[in-house]
Amino acid sequence: MNRARAAAWTVNGLLAVLALVTLFPLLWMLSVSLMPQGSASTFPPPLLPAHPTLANYRTLFVAADLGRYLLNSLIVSGGITLGALVCNLLAGYAFAKLRFAGRDRVFGLLLAALVIPSQVAMMPLFLLVRELHIVDSYAGVILPALASIFGIYLVRQYARAIPDEMLEAARIDGAGELRIFLRVVLPLLKPIILTLTILTFLTAWNDFMWPLIVLTGNHHFTLPIALASLAREHNPDVEMLMAGSVVTVVPVLLLFLLLQRYYIQGLLLGSVKR
Repeated sequence: MNRARAAAWTVNGLLAVLALVTLFPLLWMLSVSLMPQGSASTFPPPLLPAHPTLANYRTLFVAADLGRYLLNSLIVSGGITLGALVCNLLAGYAFAKLRFAGRDRVFGLLLAALVIPSQVAMMPLFLLVRELHIVDSYAGVILPALASIFGIYLVRQYARAIPDEMLEAARIDGAGELRIFLRVVLPLLKPIILTLTILTFLTAWNDFMWPLIVLTGNHHFTLPIALASLAREHNPDVEMLMAGSVVTVVPVLLLFLLLQRYYIQGLLLGSVKR
């Protein structure tokens, strides 16, 4: 009994140390963002601010206009999340429950495309966006992200567990396919919808490469691009850069912490459903 308790204390202690090591950069980032300008450049750097101040945040939102970039990120991430939910849910359900010619072959091709690096498609995708005349616009960032192979795969795996008898009963009662999807299927897909919402929003919020390519003017810049631009303009100002990092990280961190139970549950259910 004592050995089992000692083993449990050892494991929990190691987990606590690992958690502290993981959280330390985030906590120090928050601490530096509250320091006066130049305080973090001393040696050794202080762990806590001697005189906490919000001056860095005021500078970001007043002088650097970070509020506009925050709004841009919300618009882009929200648009991608809503559009991806519609496309992925419809496509995933179709691959799981509807019969059409070439269904399995098309899905196999989609899975094969997962091994192709996304960077390979960026050049032809940019040329297509340019032909559509949506470069340097919200649409240029949102439209290419409206469907993801991984999202379709998650929905398909979960939707396959829906009993066919339930869908057939709805058809016999005279319900159309759209009504079946809205009234019968969507309520059953709630766990995977929450998982897909979190996953898509986090990916869109943190995306740097594609918005950097398609957005040519700073009017539509998202937070990651604005923060990179800020780093070039204010390279020595570590405290203000850390404040910008806090503004970028905290919203998605809070979202994940609030909904992590549903996120993990949806991933686990999607992985074991057949």
